[in-house]
Amino acid sequence: MHNAAFAEVGLDLVYVAFDVCETDLPSAIDGLRSLGFVGANITLPHKESVVPLLDETDELATTIGAVNTIVVDRGRLRGYNTDAQGFLRALERGWGRGPDGARCLVLGAGGAARAIVAALVHAQAAEVVVHNRTAARARRLCADAATWSSVPVRAIEPEELGRVAARADLIVNATSVGLDRTFKAIPLPVDMVKDSHVVMDVVYSDSMTPLLEAAHGRGATVIEGTEMLVQQACLAYELWTGRIAPVHLFRNKASSD
Repeated sequence: MHNAAFAEVGLDLVYVAFDVCETDLPSAIDGLRSLGFVGANITLPHKESVVPLLDETDELATTIGAVNTIVVDRGRLRGYNTDAQGFLRALERGWGRGPDGARCLVLGAGGAARAIVAALVHAQAAEVVVHNRTAARARRLCADAATWSSVPVRAIEPEELGRVAARADLIVNATSVGLDRTFKAIPLPVDMVKDSHVVMDVVYSDSMTPLLEAAHGRGATVIEGTEMLVQQACLAYELWTGRIAPVHLFRNKASSD
């Protein structure tokens, strides 16, 4: 997506991917300064651990405690989170509305989940419930979210999942379950999904994740993670270049590649 956009407007930039293990993250981030990078994206599992390695973060990234986009400005590293706004844009495109007044169930408590919970409470969802395999992490996210707005946010135990899912309007998978298509795993039992649900998966793929396949089969409205990928990428492009992103080009490349 980025390389196609750079080429279209003649920018002398290239977007490449690097695998960075946790122990090498500090030196990799510091290398952005000396190697002439304009910026970088950060993906799981580094979105939270990268924060203290930066010179500054914007207000939203500071609130969320997670960064997915870095801008290098005269040797200083500034962190942003484009996941939150990218999520809202994807939701509005797929659902035709925002989450205001909606009862929301978020699966996961990592960097992506933190951005999504922040987006939901700032958009005035009716309530946000978080379920995570590690319950302590979910409770920590909810405690943080309680300082972000007055929207009720709480963590639940596994035995509560069915009851909460039944009354939810929106279910969002913000875990990595579904990222590995070798295993047909889904982050909640399929019989919890109804045709009245909107189900969104932040995992992006060239086809539906097992969760979305199951939800679609039960008549739910489904929103693929590719649209969130496109929208957060457009926001990052604008931060790096100061230009309006060609969203249609980003969307075409994401769906074709």
